[in-house]
Amino acid sequence: MKKHLNLSISFLLALSLGFTACSSKTGSEEVIETVEETQVGPSSFGGLALYTLRDSMAKDPKGTLQAVAADGYAYVETANYEDGKFYGMTPTELKSYLESLGLTAKSAHMGMVNMENADQLIADVKAAGIEYFVIPVPPMGMFTFDQATRSMGMKGTPDELVTIMNTLGEKCTKAGIKLLYHNHDFEFKAMADGTIIEELLLEKCNPEFVNFQMDLFWVTKAGVDPLTYFEKYPGRFIAWHVKDMNEEGNFAPVGTGTIDFKRILAEKDKSGMEFYLVEQDQTFGLDPLEAIKISHAGLEEIGFK
Repeated sequence: MKKHLNLSISFLLALSLGFTACSSKTGSEEVIETVEETQVGPSSFGGLALYTLRDSMAKDPKGTLQAVAADGYAYVETANYEDGKFYGMTPTELKSYLESLGLTAKSAHMGMVNMENADQLIADVKAAGIEYFVIPVPPMGMFTFDQATRSMGMKGTPDELVTIMNTLGEKCTKAGIKLLYHNHDFEFKAMADGTIIEELLLEKCNPEFVNFQMDLFWVTKAGVDPLTYFEKYPGRFIAWHVKDMNEEGNFAPVGTGTIDFKRILAEKDKSGMEFYLVEQDQTFGLDPLEAIKISHAGLEEIGFK
């Protein structure tokens, strides 16, 4: 199979943006019971977008996933698929390994999808036990990044994107999984003709087949209030990416920046949010593994569960 790298994620890089032994003795006989450690505890909650740890996942995916579980996360979102494997593991291998840690993969960013490989990618996502197939940027060559202005956008028309999303969404629904579209800032900015891509998608994509993953950082970056969209399009934002913004407008660990997550969280029912994921695209010198610990503590302080 031809290699499929998540090229859409590569574009975003351009932005500056064990075992436990239990022993008991009966007389002179010692019985040793060996059990595999499950690192997720009853207090674990929330999800992590593994794009945050992409470098660690490339070097040591299993060890990195152990750290994610140990830090208190309950589920993850994948951001790597190549040669029919997630982080070098077949779909069933990934599912089994996550289960051994008490984790699940809730969603997968699959920016490499096209009409030729869609059925296979959907089948592999389902085989991995993943419920949500996420389109991270306009797919199939529509996504653009302007190096001079360091801005994202798309070529083609919003109506063409609607057609793609509805087609993929119907395929996902028939396969027993669900499709979400993930935003950046440009989808909330008016085009030359006044069209706002996110609104057109919300209005023209069939809600039986297509819903949305709202990235709270990028909505804020666009100068838009998430609550405005929750009010206008209730129930459509099934997932959130929770990432904070510092005073300079850059990514920051959750709870250390300027975004009022408590205000947003208070409207989660109206939004339709069923799950959320910490993501920090860049950590600016802070070890990403340390950043996710800070973010998880921030989630608890804010009131996410």
